[in-house]
This record gives sequence, structure tokens and C-alpha cells, in this order.
Amino acid sequence: MNYIDTLKITLCILQKMDTDKKYFSKKLIDWNKQHNKRLMPWKGEKDPYKIWLSEIILQQTRVEQGWAYYTRFVSTFPNIKKLAAASEEKVFKLWEGLGYYTRCKNLISTAKFIARERQGKFPETYDEILNLKGIGPYTAAAIASFAFNLPHAVVDGNVFRVLSRFFGIDTPIDNATGKKIFTELAEALLDKKQPGIYNQAIMDFGAVICKPQNPLCSTCPLKTRCVALLQDMVDLLPVKASKMIKKQRWLYYLIIAYNGKIYVRKRGAKEIWENLYEFVLLETDRSFSFEEIKNSKFFRNIAGNNKSVIMHVSNIYKQQLTHQTIHGSFVQLTVTNALPLKDYKAVTYKELIKLPFPKFITAYLAENELKAFER
Repeated sequence: MNYIDTLKITLCILQKMDTDKKYFSKKLIDWNKQHNKRLMPWKGEKDPYKIWLSEIILQQTRVEQGWAYYTRFVSTFPNIKKLAAASEEKVFKLWEGLGYYTRCKNLISTAKFIARERQGKFPETYDEILNLKGIGPYTAAAIASFAFNLPHAVVDGNVFRVLSRFFGIDTPIDNATGKKIFTELAEALLDKKQPGIYNQAIMDFGAVICKPQNPLCSTCPLKTRCVALLQDMVDLLPVKASKMIKKQRWLYYLIIAYNGKIYVRKRGAKEIWENLYEFVLLETDRSFSFEEIKNSKFFRNIAGNNKSVIMHVSNIYKQQLTHQTIHGSFVQLTVTNALPLKDYKAVTYKELIKLPFPKFITAYLAENELKAFER
């Protein structure tokens, strides 16, 4: 779609919006005052550090899951200088299980930058906030409006859905044209006098009323002018242009104990679970049985010339990530000689429990004892 077509769509929407803007905004603000009971610990917060922290935690994360993490982070690191001064392993351990660990890496980097370059003072303009590592237009708008009452509209999944349904917009939300249309519409609808309240209201409305599935259309205060409801299009909007193809991966972990210690390593850059720890890894291009694992060249190189005892073989574990599905299992074994494994180190149990691991591994550890460990 070219620029002229995009402009025509935007103009048509804005023409409808001229008649519906006051209705939309008034109904939304009234609903927020009278009926919005959605509770969150960061709601109404004015400290930009805490708002930033909550927004980073909530990227790709449900509120119910992020709530406890936010509480622990604020308790452990009450201000940005405390966060910046902490060791990376301590921060990653606190983040453990939340996923999307690049967020944690960016969190640490930004905290150190603000503590070092800005003496701990959080930026107060949209453009300065947007320039921080790990912050995009949505997060910058949220911090700017909530902390400093600056007139910048948030456009997240909830906002896309509410606007798409109310105005009947079938332009895909995940291409450049759609993002431009919805961003301009959101900015035009924004209540400039109370942008923070308005932004929170429309996000909450999308979360509790205009939900992805089973929206509460019968009690919706916008129902008399909602195009999607009037034209029976609620289940069809918003539209996405692309369908994600998920990659399948098989990870088999050897939990190798020698002399009361277990071998671990930190995962490298530009991979899932960057900076988290793992056990000795055999990755394959398909599902392997235990016999295939034992007969693999990788396993034979480790245990072939070393007396080994298999202590435990797990069932298959599975973790669903956004772009890939992880399958695999765990084999616990002991060896009688030290292993010259590159990049791995042997750690005690007390050292191991302080290290951050990905959810795929912590799920196994939560259900199974490390049998070969001398504690």
C-alpha cells in the first residue's frame, strides 16, 4: 500500500473520528472513573524508575505473572542506583523464570547508564526516554505520560484491539501501514490534559472489556457506536498480516557430577537465554531416545573413556517460546575423572543455587533432586 492509499484511509478514519471522538473519550474516561477496578501495584505510580521497571517486566508478559517480579525487584532494588550497583548474576537470578532475557540485559545496561551518566536521574522528555536501551515508542510514551504527564499516546495490543474494533479498521496491525494509521489515530484521540489517566484507561479497557476472546460487548459502554459489534466483526478484528512459523529445537542436558560438583556454563550472546546458565548440552535436529543419546559421538567423548554411572533419566520437557518450541530431557550421571570441557566449570551445590537458569531447566530442578550432588 502506497502513501496516498494510507493517507486516504487515515482521512476516512479521522472524518469518522471527528463525530465519535468526544463520545469515545467521554465514555472511556467515565468508565475509568466509575467502573475500572483493575488493580496493579504500579498503577498511579509517578516515580519514572518504578514505571520503567514495570513496563520492562510487562513486555511480552501477563500482568498476573509480572506482578510478583515487580514487587521483588522494587523491594530488592528500591531505586535505580541500587539496581545499577548490583551484580549481573543477582539481577538475572531475580529475573529467573520470566523469560525474554534480553529485557533483563537491557534493564541492567540502562540502569548503569542512568546511574553513571545522569547521576541516577531518569530522563524527563519523550525523546530522551526513547533513546534508552530496550525502550521503544510504546514504553517511552507510557513513562512520559504516567510519570511526567506528557501528551504521548500508548499503542499496545490492547489499544490496537479497541481502536480496530470501535472504528472498524481492518488494516493489519503488524505492518508499517497499520502501525502508522493506529499511531496517528491514538495520538488524535489522546486526552492532552490528562494523558496518563487516558492511556491507563484505554489499556485497562482493552484488558477487561474489549478482550481478545469473549469480550464483554453486552455491557460495553461503547457498544452503540462500535463498528465491529454493529457489523458482526468482533471476532475478525484486529487483523494480522503475518502468521508466525515456530522453530522446533531439541535440547538434551547432561548433568555431570565429578567430585561433588556439577559442570555448568553461561550461555553466549545472541541466543535464547543469553547470560543464563545451563548444564552440558547436546542439541539435535530431531527427537532422540536415551539410547541414541548414549550412542552419540558427543556422549561417548564424555563418558567413553571415563567410568560413568547413570543416576537418572527424565521424561521429555517442553517449553513454548514466541518464535520456537523447546523439547528435551535431562540425564544425571557421575564420572570418576575431571572433564576438559571448554567453557564449562564445575560448581558446588551452594554455588549452583545462586546461578540464574532458564525456565526449561528450573522446571526440571523443581521436580527432581540432583542425585549425585554432595551437599
